Amino acid sequence: MSSVTVSAAGTAAGLLSRRRIGSAGRRVLSRVLAAVLVLFASATVTFFALHLTPGDPVRAVLGGPTANPSPATIAATIAEFGLDQPLHVQYGLYMSRLASGNLGMSFSQRQPVVDVIAAQVGPTLQLMASSIVVAWLLALASVMATTRRHPLLQGLGSALETISAALPQFWLALVLLAIFAFGLRWFPPQGNQGALSLVLPTLALALPLAGFLAQVTRESLELALDQPFILSARTRGLSDGAVRWRHALRHAVLPGISLSAWAVGSLIGNAVLVEVIFSRQGLGRVLYQAVTRQDMPLTIGVTLLVTLVYILASAAADLIFVLVDPRLKAQHL
Repeated sequence: MSSVTVSAAGTAAGLLSRRRIGSAGRRVLSRVLAAVLVLFASATVTFFALHLTPGDPVRAVLGGPTANPSPATIAATIAEFGLDQPLHVQYGLYMSRLASGNLGMSFSQRQPVVDVIAAQVGPTLQLMASSIVVAWLLALASVMATTRRHPLLQGLGSALETISAALPQFWLALVLLAIFAFGLRWFPPQGNQGALSLVLPTLALALPLAGFLAQVTRESLELALDQPFILSARTRGLSDGAVRWRHALRHAVLPGISLSAWAVGSLIGNAVLVEVIFSRQGLGRVLYQAVTRQDMPLTIGVTLLVTLVYILASAAADLIFVLVDPRLKAQHL
């Protein structure tokens, strides 16, 4: 009888394991399909938006509105980039190339879009990573030091977070540049030379994001501190710091993690102005130049990369959710 029971238990466990694997496989497949659809929609919207933008992309390629190319040069450029085809034909040809992994040639830089992006993606990813890390450090320092403390201290922390979240990042970049680069001369005003050149752009992006993260985390921490498991931890003799860092914080950071996934896409958009202000290399400047020159392949290439980074950030946020709160594991299987 016992062997039958063990065999039945093993069979049930095997069925449960296969069901979980199948559920996880379906979840992964649905996410991949959703990602492909999002990338397709992003490329399509960008393609038609650029064609609706006023201006002549051929003249932009040949030197801008002040250029005076010959008719033969204009005709050769139009034929080179396939701009003499009807719009729907151009769209079909471009999307077919995208499906094969070919991002095309940049109109303005006359080199493969992949090469242009590969040369500029490093500084932007470095700026994004440093901005997110600094934003989280500032947010946690503010929240953990002021939440449920003296009313004046808590009010000061909340006020600073609100002000920080309301700061426009381009304005903050100009202020930091004027004070710390041109005024005090503590940091270089431009370029990508060394860690010092990364400080001001990072702060320009991180301070407003830190305000948002702190506001969300503060509210979640206050709710967590009222939960019964916190009272149980205090009755076991744990210090206030241990209760906050080891028990309450795990629950408080979950909304901020979700916000961080959104912030990744937002940071790349805001990096356009920040990289221009600080004259940094990166995708922000490349995207700005591509749009102003109506460089459709390069604009779509950068847009697709931004979309892909956002998709990967959302997937990473889900994984971090499970790691931070194992109770969510069952919902992901």
